[in-house]
Amino acid sequence: MITIPRWLLLVLGALFSAYHVVLGVYSLDVPASPWPTVVALVLYTAATVASLWPARRVRMPDWLAAFDLAVSLVLPLLVTSQLDPAADNGYATWYVAAVGTLMTIAAARRRLITAWVGVIALAVQTVLWAGPLALGSLGVIGSLVWVAIAHMLTSALTNAGRETRRYAQAEREAAAWQAAQDAHLFEGRMRLAHTNRVAAPMLRRIADRDGRLDERQRAECRLLEATIRDEIRGRMLLTDVVRAEVQRARQRGVIVTLLDEGGIDDLDEAARDRVLSQLAEAIAASTADRLIARTAAEGSPTAVTVVGLVAGASDDDGIASGDTEDLEVELWLEIPRERGA
Repeated sequence: MITIPRWLLLVLGALFSAYHVVLGVYSLDVPASPWPTVVALVLYTAATVASLWPARRVRMPDWLAAFDLAVSLVLPLLVTSQLDPAADNGYATWYVAAVGTLMTIAAARRRLITAWVGVIALAVQTVLWAGPLALGSLGVIGSLVWVAIAHMLTSALTNAGRETRRYAQAEREAAAWQAAQDAHLFEGRMRLAHTNRVAAPMLRRIADRDGRLDERQRAECRLLEATIRDEIRGRMLLTDVVRAEVQRARQRGVIVTLLDEGGIDDLDEAARDRVLSQLAEAIAASTADRLIARTAAEGSPTAVTVVGLVAGASDDDGIASGDTEDLEVELWLEIPRERGA
């Protein structure tokens, strides 16, 4: 993409404006009185300097746009009040190009209505002062053309900038989506490799024995199946310490369920380690018959909720079947997202 330095545009605008001032000073002997022209030159110089002064915002402020418009309306009245419309005034009609340049600058700085009002007022004043034919001879049509070109360029650049921002946003969203898909794919491959590493030895033993397993081997398969299920549903809840405590709890006959629903994905590593250390301690200290650990919803002050359920001798079947209606709560722990909460 080819770009033009902003300072170069400012210099070009200043040179064009200075050229009009030079013409006005050179032709001070043409008007009947030079003082209205001097006032017009001062006003035009002040408006041009203010309009070309480097600013952070491209769009011209309201007060400056109003000042430029007022100058463009006053300039023709001041200069032509001392000129003869029937005579050849030469460079004394410098104000026509000056108003066109000033309004072109206003159009370039996103003040299109101001620019059009200024040059249309110039055209109307010229027709009233010297007649319709003066629109061409004095260069008013050229000022209208310059404002029209500035309008088209400004609109095109505005649309291009809007489209560029839209495409950049779409590109960022596409990159984020691709990164998420790559992360999910990588995580899936890692978990598949881990599952294969854990389950392969037991599957080979089952195949070697044609599925004929004793009670101890069946219990070992059940523990292995629960471990694989933890890797799928537990996700971020799993660390080596948590895995070890869950394994010990299951060996004691406790039914452990780990459910990660994404509530702690945004925690940093230190905060996650603190939360999962408390989870491991809770699992190790609990005497419940069933433990359920679930991540809280995003935005909740709680990171992980741990529930321990216990049943009497008559409710052992409920524990085994997963029915929790007749169970009593032995443990209810809400691990906060922030330390000390």
